[in-house]
Amino acid sequence: MSAVILVVGEGLLADHMCEELSSQYLVFRQTDFGAIVPGSVDLALVLHDEWNPSVHQKAEEVFRQTNTPWLRGFVTFGEGVIGPLVRPSRQGCSRCSDMRRLMTGHDRNEMWEIQKRLELTAGIQQEAWASRTGLLHLSHLVVDEVRRILKGKQAQSEEKVCFINLKTLKSSWHRFLPVSLCQICSQLPDDSLVNAQITLQQSPKLTSDSYRSRSLDDLNNVLVKDYLDQRTGLMNDKMVNLVHTFADVSVNLPLFEGDERTAGRTNSFAVSELTAILEGLERYCGLEPRGKRTVVHDSYNHLKNQALNPIEVGVHAKEQYERPGFPFTEFDPDRPIDWVWGYSFLQERPILVPQLLAYYSLGCGSRGFVYETSNGCALGGSLEEAIFYGIMEVVERDSFLMTWYAQMPLPRLDPAAIDDQELQLMIERMRAVAGYDLYLYNSTMEHGIPSILAIAKNRKEKGMNLICAAGSHLDPIRAVKTAVHELTGMMLSLDEKLEANQEEYVRMFHDSSLVQQMDDHGMLYGLPEAEERLQFLLDENRPLRPFHLELQWNSEHLDLTEDLREILQVFRRKNLDVIVVDQTTPETSRNGLYCVKVLIPGMLPMTFGHHLTRVTGLERIFKVPMELGYSNEPLKAEQLNPHPHPFP
Repeated sequence: MSAVILVVGEGLLADHMCEELSSQYLVFRQTDFGAIVPGSVDLALVLHDEWNPSVHQKAEEVFRQTNTPWLRGFVTFGEGVIGPLVRPSRQGCSRCSDMRRLMTGHDRNEMWEIQKRLELTAGIQQEAWASRTGLLHLSHLVVDEVRRILKGKQAQSEEKVCFINLKTLKSSWHRFLPVSLCQICSQLPDDSLVNAQITLQQSPKLTSDSYRSRSLDDLNNVLVKDYLDQRTGLMNDKMVNLVHTFADVSVNLPLFEGDERTAGRTNSFAVSELTAILEGLERYCGLEPRGKRTVVHDSYNHLKNQALNPIEVGVHAKEQYERPGFPFTEFDPDRPIDWVWGYSFLQERPILVPQLLAYYSLGCGSRGFVYETSNGCALGGSLEEAIFYGIMEVVERDSFLMTWYAQMPLPRLDPAAIDDQELQLMIERMRAVAGYDLYLYNSTMEHGIPSILAIAKNRKEKGMNLICAAGSHLDPIRAVKTAVHELTGMMLSLDEKLEANQEEYVRMFHDSSLVQQMDDHGMLYGLPEAEERLQFLLDENRPLRPFHLELQWNSEHLDLTEDLREILQVFRRKNLDVIVVDQTTPETSRNGLYCVKVLIPGMLPMTFGHHLTRVTGLERIFKVPMELGYSNEPLKAEQLNPHPHPFP
């Protein structure tokens, strides 16, 4: 028996399709959805010579009710579009593909406004590039796809959409991912206490000296294919930088607010590309809840028995909130806010966390009470791996800020004595190619997790004078390599930026309130006159300390979870909680990738913009310098370093 096809639409494309298909299949034709849809349709086609989003919206509604698979074809701005094949029982609808297509364009905001307007009208009435030749070519491609679908072959339009340039007739298929927040096909669960429970599972290491549970060779099979596409990708552009000292690759994460570039910096361009994509996924997961629906909206005073007190993770000082134009307002325990569920390893129970602490809060404005960035966000091949690296990032930034605010004269380490050939070659390349010497310092805090602070000192007459970075890892050599890659990723490009804008940074040196953006912090310390502020570290009269004696952490586990348990036990002894919010989204979980946000109350959160410093409520900053022997008594607030930090 012939398959039954329903064609909805009018125009040349619909006419061509009915003519082509009627000899092989039983074809019903309707101009709109006003008539009764036949009860048993094998495939519906929605075909128009122009773009009418309201028609596709209606198709989603009607065909979901009848559980009818459908495929669309239309023309928009000189381009023919085929797909996706929408199966109502699965995620990945026409709305998802439209959103991915729209987001990759530079005119995404304008196109979004156009689409919203067209949804309320009859759509574009005439498409200039919809020629008979172009529409005939488009219809042949649709016919071929229909035959593949009805014969049970692998459809090209499964999770893909085809674009046809109606001027050249060149066509290409592009994969897209379902949009986790799609109003049509999303199936996200509600955020809940039960789902926030974390029971650590085994996470075997790839090798005895590895701290990863998934190899990049394994991920290589999915990262580019699923996430990087110029027309429909979660990330839509790749740039290889041949100027930097090491292999530097960046990808672009398109957002309505603008383009967000994330970089991978390693010793291999292939690995750097994959790392950049992983960084982009981490950023995507941390922007807003995409893996579950936030359902708790209440005040802290109503929830205090099961909620984190935001003061414990540091807020802005009262005088900051009182400044004219300050973008945030003081935390009000009686004001209802959004909360998400996390898990407290110290209390061993789920705990509510303010959503703006669990995700980015930069856009909250007057609705928020604190500036929060990606601090503590990490992506991993297992939940345990993600938690491990989330902790490492919190520790890295805390150790850097503790050093800065307390002006601790850290032990200076001898890089030449580190027994690692790759690292020695990296240091020599940094010196020979970029013209910078490396200074290393042991910034390990009271918990004992190996941490280093790194400073690159320019040997040339022009360019950045000093560049700072940091690293934390159970393997101290890995911490150094991470810091070196961060340093070299900034050297030559920042050299040019400093030369072009030096007067601006001189003004920042004399007026710290002008340090408003992330880049300002690092650029300020490119000035030779700013070196005096780092003299508490740069004093060269102190002897160099042996690296292998200063930084030690014995780990012989073959399972990363065992390392994680040891870290958690160390924090427990220090009465430091580790709170984990699972940020994993459907886009990452499909490939076994997990993302988390780690909060460790008491540790210093990294902020950018000197006016947004957060230390109020963090008593640890006053006590740890004495505990480590850098002061004879607890510090007072007025003793903290008043200058902007140099973290780039």
